[in-house]
Amino acid sequence: MPRILIAAPRSGSGKTLVTCSLLELWKRKYSLAAFKCGPDYIDPMFHKEILGIDSRNLDSFLCGEAQIKELFRKHCRGKELAVLEGVMGYYDGLGGTSLEASTYEIAKITDTPVILVVDSQGASRSLLPLIAGFLGYREDSHIAGIIFNRMSPSFYPVMKKLVEEELGIRVYGYLEKLVGELPESRHLGLKMPHEYRTLQETLKELGKRAETTIDTAGLMALAGEWAEKTKKTFFPALKRAGSFKGDLRIGVARDEAFCFLYQDNLEYLEELGATLVYVSPMRDPALPKDLDGLVLYGGYPELHGPALEANESLRKEIKEKLEQGLPCMAECGGFMYLTEAIMDQEGNRWEMVGAISGDSFFTGKLRRFGYAVLDEARIFGEKLRNLPFHEFHYFDSEEPGRDCLARKPLSARTYPCMVSRDNLFAGYPHFHYWSQSGMAEAFMNACGRYHRKKGEAEAR
Repeated sequence: MPRILIAAPRSGSGKTLVTCSLLELWKRKYSLAAFKCGPDYIDPMFHKEILGIDSRNLDSFLCGEAQIKELFRKHCRGKELAVLEGVMGYYDGLGGTSLEASTYEIAKITDTPVILVVDSQGASRSLLPLIAGFLGYREDSHIAGIIFNRMSPSFYPVMKKLVEEELGIRVYGYLEKLVGELPESRHLGLKMPHEYRTLQETLKELGKRAETTIDTAGLMALAGEWAEKTKKTFFPALKRAGSFKGDLRIGVARDEAFCFLYQDNLEYLEELGATLVYVSPMRDPALPKDLDGLVLYGGYPELHGPALEANESLRKEIKEKLEQGLPCMAECGGFMYLTEAIMDQEGNRWEMVGAISGDSFFTGKLRRFGYAVLDEARIFGEKLRNLPFHEFHYFDSEEPGRDCLARKPLSARTYPCMVSRDNLFAGYPHFHYWSQSGMAEAFMNACGRYHRKKGEAEAR
């Protein structure tokens, strides 16, 4: 499978710009699969905006090597080219000190050639020792080429010649410093695609520029040569746990306020026997009928407080259903939605569901960031072990949960988290069901019990 990975020495170097430029250009010629290294939700939204299909996350901490290979194999099937976008700096992993969970580790697991995007703003020859350091830091670096970002067209030939002659690595082109509506950041990262008025025009312009300043034919040749060289790489299919035998209807919150979700998680639930039905907490006055479970993923509920508060009928129904035993999983923004209220960045207090006591509030700083593990947890009555997760939030809650103990990897630090009840598992952590922890299965088992209980009540 021809494949290529776009990485960089650090965040802010232009990985997303280069990746989006190539996707925009290549989508006209090839059937593409797009991937994002790490747990990020927003960059894959930009990939999807271009391709019209879901981009997938490859996270070696959340999923493990075998699962990464299976996901990669699964989503490359029937495609002509896979394009992977890295996360943070190329060698940045757990705690900033380990290679585990780094882009480099994903390059090794998938055996993919890497193009290093080097930001040239404010530097010239000094970029050579930077590149040389990345090439030499690991013998199997997988770095096979360079693309410069924010490079002057007149100076590019000079830098290309210097790098190729002195370092022996090919330079595949450059992007100029762009002016216009480009991806900006807020407290959780880039703003989301729907917030840009001229995003489609910007993406088309990126593709047009890439066509003239990047050697895309050379990149395709590299991807093909690497695929031929590694065609014996074997990604075995994994055996899935037995599906639930029955038609379980699972509601999934999905709109502008709740959009941080992994498509692979949704498909995992479907493989276990779920029929997914979507609901907008901002607009739908009621839950879909005959639900056996409810999932509330993350997003930006704090930006949509007025709409969420105004939808009082749905808030009341969710609270009533939870009190009646409807199984529910809620992550980060979904957890905040279940609290009594959200205090936004301007100090406004918006009423929420009230199924969990206390308010959620903006702290003004990054409250928790990075990976952690629940060594042990009781989820929907089942005792599970080794649940890896990721957190990234500036908000906190008066009652963030104390039913589980989180442990940070590579350290002795622990902290309480999660609200765990017979029919509820909620907190700030984000989980990936491909971790094989049994979490999704426990949820589906709870949904099955609720379904049978409803049937017995109707029969009486």
